[in-house]
Amino acid sequence: MKICEVCGLPKELCVCEEIAREIQRVKVYTVRRRFGKIMTIIEGINEQEIDIKDLTKTLKAKCACGGTAKEGRIELQGDHKKKVKKVLVELGFSPDTIEIR
Repeated sequence: MKICEVCGLPKELCVCEEIAREIQRVKVYTVRRRFGKIMTIIEGINEQEIDIKDLTKTLKAKCACGGTAKEGRIELQGDHKKKVKKVLVELGFSPDTIEIR
């Protein structure tokens, strides 16, 4: 049985990630890339507290698009600002801390 280094609870009972999700200041915005393609960028997620690769996989599946996680931010192909906010709230992020530009 694995034990969390932060809270000392077993991994199955660990609440560190849920607490971290509530205090993150997340920014969601779009940028125009080469050839006029639009990308949705999600930044402000702390990689040490939240598994960004797993979050990227979930967002890509829910938004039905391609994307990647690099340099501490998530990039999704297309304009998915409203859908991303809805999915992040479902995953436990506070809606007050999600800023859409």
